[in-house]
Amino acid sequence: MKIASLLAAAALISLSSADVADAAPAPARNDFLAQLNALCGQRFEGRVVTTDAADARFASERLIMHVRDCSPDEVRIPFAVGEDRSRTWVVTKTDAGLRLKHDHRHEDGTTDVLHWYGGDTTSGGTAERQEFPVDAESITLFNANDAAVSTTNVWAMEVHPDRMFAYELRRPNRHFRVEFDLTKPVVE
Repeated sequence: MKIASLLAAAALISLSSADVADAAPAPARNDFLAQLNALCGQRFEGRVVTTDAADARFASERLIMHVRDCSPDEVRIPFAVGEDRSRTWVVTKTDAGLRLKHDHRHEDGTTDVLHWYGGDTTSGGTAERQEFPVDAESITLFNANDAAVSTTNVWAMEVHPDRMFAYELRRPNRHFRVEFDLTKPVVE
C-alpha cells in the first residue's frame, strides 16, 4: 500500500514538473510576439534565399511584408508577392503557446479553398525563432483539397531585431525560406 502511494506521489510530482517545464519557455514566446509588435506599421522587402525550382515565381517577384493589426495577443502580416496580395500570416498567442495561420483570399476578398491552415508551437522556441508544425485541421484541409504533400509542413518565423525577419516552410524534400531586411523599411 505504501509503495502504491509513493508511486502515485512520484507520478504527480513528475506531471507537475512537466507542466512547469512546459510553462517555463513562455517568456521566449512572449518576447517573440513583442518583437513582431515592435515592427508594427512597417513594411520590409525580402528575397527568397533557398534554391528550389518550385520557388522560381516567388524569387522573380518583389516580396513585401507589412506588419500591421498588432496587439499583445495577435499580429497580422500581409505578404505580397508582386501584385498578388492574397496572403496574410496571422500569429496569435494561445494558452499553450503561439499559433500561425495563413489567411488566403481571392482578389475580391472571398476565402481561398486553402485558407486558415497552419499550426501551433510545440516547444518554447526562442525569442528569435518559433516553429509551427502542421495542425490536425490543416491536415484535414490539405487531404480534402489535393494538397496531401503539405501534411508534414513545419513553418517557422524568425525575428532578429534591426537585422532580419524570416519566414520558412520545411517538409521532406522541400525547403522554402524568405528573408526580409529589417534595416531598410519600405516607404511607399
